[in-house]
Amino acid sequence: MESKLRFDLHTHTIYSHGKGDIEDNWKAAKEAGLEVLGISDHGPGHIGFGLKVAKIPEMKEKAAALTQRAKEEGGPEVLIGVEANIINPDGELDMTPAELAELDFVIAGYHFGTIGKAPVRAGLMHAAGFLYNHTGWSAARQRDYNTMLVVEAVKHNKIKILSHPGAKADFDIPKIAKACEEYGTWMEINNRHGCLTVEGIKQAAKYDVTFIIGSDAHIPGDVGHYDEALGRAIEAGLDLSRIVNLRQE
Repeated sequence: MESKLRFDLHTHTIYSHGKGDIEDNWKAAKEAGLEVLGISDHGPGHIGFGLKVAKIPEMKEKAAALTQRAKEEGGPEVLIGVEANIINPDGELDMTPAELAELDFVIAGYHFGTIGKAPVRAGLMHAAGFLYNHTGWSAARQRDYNTMLVVEAVKHNKIKILSHPGAKADFDIPKIAKACEEYGTWMEINNRHGCLTVEGIKQAAKYDVTFIIGSDAHIPGDVGHYDEALGRAIEAGLDLSRIVNLRQE
């Protein structure tokens, strides 16, 4: 039995730090046979390449035009979301609830390059994450703090997808999975970042959570790519029916 990706909600464009426009990603998604394409550029709190909120109406207009074009000539529907940044200790994301309500879906994840409302604490967290990524060392206290940030974000926001859980710092995946189970947030198996890892998938699968594969494409040619993520899911022994955007043919 062959697996096929039905939709890809995690793709980036020139509105943050991707290399293609929305139409470029749409053409790639059409070529890949996707039913739905999601555009999820980085939230405005990223100091390097966050999207400009004022551009969202323009993005939605392009998405609507491409969705209409898809009805006439085939191709995927286009949805406009965001990959918001998790950084504030109280769980607040880097877009207001009113701004988030204007989007089709919300992805959220932890990233370097964000400072939030506690810039000194954020800087220390980023430094600890950098150390962990390069040495594997992490203090239990820091791990607890990292995990708390994500859990609070899941609790206080309507997050559809938690992007690349476990990437860039040390996190307690079981505690995060428990929160995702409680609030109905999908956990991403990211094709680009390697997270969830095989071990992370095994830990999260013990909870009643839904998984989703995201290409995290930064160039149009990577839209709809999923082989590396699927390989990790298979290695972890995950029941592939739990991956919401995977179709068995």
